[in-house]
Amino acid sequence: MSKVKSLTSKDLLGLKDLSAEDLRLVFQTAESLKEVFHRPIKRVPALNGKTIFNLFYEPSTRTKSSFEMAAKMLSATTGSITTKTSSMTKGETLIDTAKNIEVMGIDAIVIRHSMAGAPQLIAKNLKASVINAGDGFNEHPTQGLLDIFTMQEKKKTVKGKTILIVGDIAHSRVARSNIWGLKKLGARVIVCGPPTLIPVGIEEMGAEVSCHLDKVIGEADFINVLRIQMERQGKGLFPSREEYTKLYGIDAARMKKAKKDVVIMHPGPINRGLELSTEVADGPYNVILDQVKNGVAIRMAVLFLLLGGKNGN
Repeated sequence: MSKVKSLTSKDLLGLKDLSAEDLRLVFQTAESLKEVFHRPIKRVPALNGKTIFNLFYEPSTRTKSSFEMAAKMLSATTGSITTKTSSMTKGETLIDTAKNIEVMGIDAIVIRHSMAGAPQLIAKNLKASVINAGDGFNEHPTQGLLDIFTMQEKKKTVKGKTILIVGDIAHSRVARSNIWGLKKLGARVIVCGPPTLIPVGIEEMGAEVSCHLDKVIGEADFINVLRIQMERQGKGLFPSREEYTKLYGIDAARMKKAKKDVVIMHPGPINRGLELSTEVADGPYNVILDQVKNGVAIRMAVLFLLLGGKNGN
């Protein structure tokens, strides 16, 4: 990276807010920073002296650990608290919590929250950068970025490609971030799932809708399979696991209807035997582990660009 650039905002709150140029800048930066993975000492001083704080109100394995790894590889200091052992349990407001963290010298807060709009709320009240790590059913921008980055690695571009997103669209912040980003880069997006799991108005984002997987699977260059959130099954959103798998599960038999070079993706964690059969999940079609690795690179790029990272060895 011969010239250091930055994003147009101090925060990353959603892909809805980013331009196509912003998206390309993140991808270019991530590609450059992936070189660090191959060094004997996997660290550069780009964010030396910066402090990044993880504030997670919901459980997370991949996203939280990925941000921690990204920060450390850029030589930033990290901190975190859990909601169960903090003043949040005593009734402290989100803004008060964030402000108390900021005055400790924090440069960026990475937040995951069950309430849509929580990152936007604290971003308006802090000078520090705020990064949305998932807010309610709204967005999960870094997951969307890493998904699209992985797609571009596999097929050079997403422009003109068809991406099929299958599963629980209604409750998926991942789906929304994917749609916003993919449409800005010229991709065709089809969402597919039971009618009860397709949100009203999703077409207004530019996505096409199908409730018949077998009719559209052959059109897809990428199939991004979403986790079925079984904790919501008590609402009767589909008859049974067996019924869902029969109509929307991706197995070897259904893959025969797909393109020979189709790419299978999943944000994790996988419900094996429900969304994906083990044969497909572990087969040659999937890039699930590539997504995990690219998650570190994308989060490195986001931190670098928001916090004014410096080039150097």
